[in-house]
Amino acid sequence: MAKTIFEEMGGSYEMQGDYYLPCLSLPEEEQNPVGVWGQRHLRHIKEHKRTLYANLLTSCKLNSYLADIDEQAKEMFSRLVKQLAEKENVTEKLKAENQMLWIQKMNNIRNMAMNVVNMEVIFI
Repeated sequence: MAKTIFEEMGGSYEMQGDYYLPCLSLPEEEQNPVGVWGQRHLRHIKEHKRTLYANLLTSCKLNSYLADIDEQAKEMFSRLVKQLAEKENVTEKLKAENQMLWIQKMNNIRNMAMNVVNMEVIFI
């Protein structure tokens, strides 16, 4: 019996019931750590951008894509927090004088920065 194109390329078949099915597998993808921002973006693309998710998953680029998004979001978040703290004049002096006011302002700044990162990077 002549070999199929799949068998000529090194593939094999296994018997499942009465049928021979090809043994398919994806190549191993390099595993990069994905943080909270990458996980949020993953959840978003799974729910709202299924085609993008399927393309990244089948091309073995999902993990590197999510790690890149995570890194971009982290950098943007820390930069925004620093810039907004300077703009709002939230300093170590304020922290020493009135800790509760400093905490309130920093929480407000972090929430603003988180909203910007979500809109600019995560939920696009």
